[in-house]
Parts: sequence; C-alpha cells; structure tokens
Amino acid sequence: MSLWRYANPVEFMRLSGRVLPVLTAFTVACLGAGLVWGFFFTPDDYQQGSTVKIIYLHVPAALMAINAWIMMLVASLIWFIRRHHVSALAARAAAPVGAVLTLVALITGAIWGQPMWGTWWVWDPRLTSFLILFIFYLGYMALWEAVEDPEKAADLTAALCLVGSVFALLSRYAVLFWSQGLHQGASLSLDKEENVADVFYLPLLLCIAGFVLLFVSLVLLRTRTEIRARRLRALETRGGAA
Repeated sequence: MSLWRYANPVEFMRLSGRVLPVLTAFTVACLGAGLVWGFFFTPDDYQQGSTVKIIYLHVPAALMAINAWIMMLVASLIWFIRRHHVSALAARAAAPVGAVLTLVALITGAIWGQPMWGTWWVWDPRLTSFLILFIFYLGYMALWEAVEDPEKAADLTAALCLVGSVFALLSRYAVLFWSQGLHQGASLSLDKEENVADVFYLPLLLCIAGFVLLFVSLVLLRTRTEIRARRLRALETRGGAA
C-alpha cells in the first residue's frame, strides 16, 4: 500500500477523521500529566528556584517551533516535486500553529530570562534567529492571503519556506556557529551530562510528547478545514459560472 494514496483529499479526510479523536485523547493525557507533574510535583532547582519550571512550556514550544517549519519544508518539497494539493494545504495549515509556538517560546524565554539574566531580551544568536523565524512565519501566512490564485500562492509560499528553512536551522544550531551569548545550552541532548536533572527529565519528555501530538492534531484539523474551504470555493465558482 502506497502512502501517496493519502495525498488524495478523499482518502486524507477519511483517515484523518478516524485518527483525530485518538490523537486528541493522547494529547490531553500527555499534556495534562506532563504539566501537572512538572509544575506541582517537581522540586525547585537549587540555582534557578521555581523559575526552572517554565521549561515545561518553553522547551517543547521552542522544539516544535523549529520542527513545524521543517514539516512545512517537507510538505513544500512534495508540492514542488509531485504537485499534491494536500501537501500545500498541510503546509499552510501548519504555519499559524508554528507561529504561535514560536511566539510562546519567545515570551516564555523572556519571562525565564529576566530573573536569570537580569534582562528580558538580548540580541544573542539563538534569540535573534528565533525572532527572524517568527517574522518568516508571519510573512508566509501573509503571502498565502495576498495571492488569490491557489497554485501560484502554493508555489510562492513553498519558495519562501525554502529560504526560511535556513533560519529554522540557525535557530537550532546558532550556538554552534557563533558565541553562546546569554542563552544556556540544550536542556535535552544525546550527551547525558548536558540533560536536565533526572527529576525534571520525565515530565519534560511527557510535555514534549504532548506538544508533538498537539501540533499533529491541530495541523490535521486545520488541513481538513482548508480542504473543505477549497471545495466550497470550487462549488461557488461552478455555481457562479452556471
């Protein structure tokens, strides 16, 4: 069975309609358990005090802000290569979700940074690249709204997505290219010595799983809405022509 069959809008609507309730249930379970565990049943950090608990929002949001753009990149490449409309609509559906996650990462980072660094904002490499990524999200959504022809809009936004991918990768790896700045190292890493303490680790993993499921659920839901909106416009156009 080929995965490309789900590029057909009918097949996509059928499959997504079945999996969305399951995904929603897992999302609520993971997010609920992770946030309650993290905020109410973990101790304060010996250096950062209770402010460390913002990692349960900041780290998953920052992680998904970058991965949302990577997902849009993959969908855009599929559009360029195979011209599947569902992939273009999925990329469009993911953009507002990614923008909100980027904004959450920026705001929670500022709230965390003020007591830790003594300032709400610094122009350090990672923060600056994240701000640019947020601007790219806004530009991507504005371009979809500005171009009336859906095929032309899909082409232009896919090209913009390719350019913005540079900043999505910089947001992740900026500290490897330039000085660290005030931003601390990764909270999670393949290097066990760089990970957060074990007492924070499991609830953080649950929150990350919850944010991943939340992103997938919202993108599926919004893609279904985009498909229905396109069908409605097609019916209105045929009605007008008749």
